[in-house]
Amino acid sequence: MSTQSDHGAELLPRPERTPDAVRVALARIAPHRLDEMEKHKEEALAAAIRTSRIGHLQHWLTHWASQVEIERRPDLSARRSHALATIHGTTSKDDPAFRSAMDELRAVEDMATQEVSE
Repeated sequence: MSTQSDHGAELLPRPERTPDAVRVALARIAPHRLDEMEKHKEEALAAAIRTSRIGHLQHWLTHWASQVEIERRPDLSARRSHALATIHGTTSKDDPAFRSAMDELRAVEDMATQEVSE
């Protein structure tokens, strides 16, 4: 799989959409987030057991595949970082910069989710 695309050089190829492949990719690209991923997995597993629905685990995998997509693509990672910096730099949710940055953050998340769901 190529690591060059129309959005610039990717840091690593998109992993298969399996828990192990996503975890390995996250370990390579953002190891500081592994504990967060594990905690989220435990919460999803508990919810799946409690409700007898696998959708919680499917959501977990989609979420983390999307997070890897953002981390592995410098264009998305830069957009997310800029949006988060703007959000944290505002003093109120009423600040127009806050709303604009939240919209950008949502757009990045949606784009990543779409990419890993195709």
